[in-house]
Amino acid sequence: MNRGPQRQRDDRPSRRVLANASRLAARQAMRPLSFRVLRSLDAAGFTSGTRLARELSVSRSTIWSAVHDIERSGVGVEHGLGRGYRLREPIEFIDAARVQSMLGHAARSLALTVLDRCESTNTALARQAEVGASHGTVLIAEWQSAGRGRFDRRWSSVPGAGLTFSLLWRFDKGALLAGLSLVVGLAIADTLRVLGLREVRLKWPNDVLVRRRKLAGVLTEIRGDMLGPCAAVIGIGLNVRLPQATIDAIDQPVTDLARSGLEDLDRNAILGALLSGLASALERFGREGFAPFRREWQAHCASLHRPVKVVLPDGGLVRGTMLGVDAQGALRIEVDGETRRVFSGELFEPGSAGVRAKADAASGRRPQQVEIE
Repeated sequence: MNRGPQRQRDDRPSRRVLANASRLAARQAMRPLSFRVLRSLDAAGFTSGTRLARELSVSRSTIWSAVHDIERSGVGVEHGLGRGYRLREPIEFIDAARVQSMLGHAARSLALTVLDRCESTNTALARQAEVGASHGTVLIAEWQSAGRGRFDRRWSSVPGAGLTFSLLWRFDKGALLAGLSLVVGLAIADTLRVLGLREVRLKWPNDVLVRRRKLAGVLTEIRGDMLGPCAAVIGIGLNVRLPQATIDAIDQPVTDLARSGLEDLDRNAILGALLSGLASALERFGREGFAPFRREWQAHCASLHRPVKVVLPDGGLVRGTMLGVDAQGALRIEVDGETRRVFSGELFEPGSAGVRAKADAASGRRPQQVEIE
């Protein structure tokens, strides 16, 4: 799972990007029946189409169509002449009861629901929040048909290849939530380090990296009164074991836990550890804000003291040297000897694929430097 090709103002996508977008869009046909078939398959042996059709009360052609859906989602299926189908790689599905048993003290504040598929866990959980879903509700999807990251970009996923989930966390005052995405990213990184991943780094404001490749992303959406009670829907996507075809179809450098040296980790155990770490970090953040997390976040920042450029939501561009973040989580950049603060935008290092920067270079326009206060 990961954000895929993206189109923004002034961007001129290449043929490769357009082809990748088409391939990713073609993976949005996973139907409920297809997931029932997927759960009936394994990698240890073949399951005949006749047996599947009988057990699911459908025709053989319907089974064939479901297998085709599964393959289009990115899951490898082997076809055995006269023998049926089997998975090329085993899939470990999420077991809510098992994960709940791993949460320790966090089990008292978290309630888990696992879906085979949904449009987007953030979208679905936001709807639940509007009708009174409780603090600590966790929605996990094995596959998303319209997963999204920041700025409504696509977040591609393959069943069993990653973790996609959202957490509802209620706070007393929305005005204190600056830095929330940074705290969530830090909690993910801390958990992965405990699990044995030593090279994990953070990119402002919401990415988790390994060797400068994206491993995980965070999408936070706040609803409610900025001066009173509010709810944060925190969406997280973590790559566990992506097929090479999926990596090739994503238009940015990405990686997963398997390629980072953690190929033997159990998805349920990873999720349990992440949720436990997130609950602890969010409880502290609700009491104390971002300030006590600032030093540790900067210690693991991938761009600290490096030249950066930030594309702002209005299209403006800030270039300078990253100085870190302040006590509210705002990015601090040194520009012409002055320190500027940026609260929202997308950060790139020179040489990375900054969409607006490339467009400016092609058109000869000078980038606009803007200070956000």
